Amino acid sequence: MLRVLYLVPNLADAAVARRIEMMRTGSAQVAVAGFRRADTAVPDFDVSAYLELGETFDARFVQSIMAVIRAHGTLTRRAGALGVPDVIVARNLEMLSLASRLQSLWPSRPPIVYECLDIHRLLLRGDVVGRAMRSAERHWARKASLLITSSPAFLTNYFDIHGAPPALVVENKVLFEHGQRGINPALTPGPAVPLRIGWFGALRCRKSLTALADFSNAMGGRVQVILRGRPALSEFDDFHGFVAAQPHLTFAGPYRNPGDLAAIYSRVHLAWSIDCFEEGQNSRWLLPNRIYEGSLHGAVPITLEGTETAAFAKRQGIGIALPDITQPSLMARIATLGPQKLADLASAVASRNPSNFAYGATDCHAFVSRLQRLCDPKPSLTEAA
Repeated sequence: MLRVLYLVPNLADAAVARRIEMMRTGSAQVAVAGFRRADTAVPDFDVSAYLELGETFDARFVQSIMAVIRAHGTLTRRAGALGVPDVIVARNLEMLSLASRLQSLWPSRPPIVYECLDIHRLLLRGDVVGRAMRSAERHWARKASLLITSSPAFLTNYFDIHGAPPALVVENKVLFEHGQRGINPALTPGPAVPLRIGWFGALRCRKSLTALADFSNAMGGRVQVILRGRPALSEFDDFHGFVAAQPHLTFAGPYRNPGDLAAIYSRVHLAWSIDCFEEGQNSRWLLPNRIYEGSLHGAVPITLEGTETAAFAKRQGIGIALPDITQPSLMARIATLGPQKLADLASAVASRNPSNFAYGATDCHAFVSRLQRLCDPKPSLTEAA
């Protein structure tokens, strides 16, 4: 059984739990070490070993870096609790630096995998800070045998330019095996209801929140917006106060992935799949969780033209692509949706193969097998001949 050490910057991140479950489903034994965000519960992971390296705070980059530096100083004496891994997977750049230090502790020198699912804005700056960050990334990535990223656009727009190890694209698909898919309300008989838009997941885009509030107000109750997930409170002046003051917006709290997905997406007709958080860069290139979650469970995705998310939806033949999220565009493309058009859009989503949006056990085993090959001894020249 492959033994994986997973190093993560935020133990409370739902994507961390999903990756651990993916590796376990693929028959790997997983130990996890990382930082816990302040004011979050201790995660309940089914892992062989669990080690907290310290506490960090959301959107406080300097404090997080200092926590990583402190962890460098204590990691050597604490690493024994983790066992000896066959491979180290480091999520994000700061954990890649820790992986480099850990690798030298064991005579087997386990291969390192660099998992980078977002390109941090500091890496994209054109000044001395950006150049220093990219230099640090190249330095630590030299020890990595594999790069895992979640969108091909990250390769073409960043890693292919600045350099990286051999890459594997592992999309942010739902872990889903023979479960119940959600059904769009437009496909079920019943009385007419207001058009419902769901914005679920990592809520960090102030521009989206304002656009959805203005649009639902302009529609006077004919459009309702439901928010679910974890808002990045540092990105809003007063998220909860703003939402509470909007008559047609509702924040219904976090949700379980994948347990709650069918239920929450079955309540909405459309899934807001737009993120302007790092407009023109990371948000343009990413393929977010919500495009897979919503599409798997029947919601029609709303995307932004010119993004990788819109390109994905176009390849699938689903969704509505907006030129921008101004009120005229929302009025022209969303407010005019009639019952038949909405049902046609929902039917297109429901007809797609679930494998476009979800990973099953076979995919998990293939992923772990790819990690296993990093550990296999390379044949000598004599053996190869």
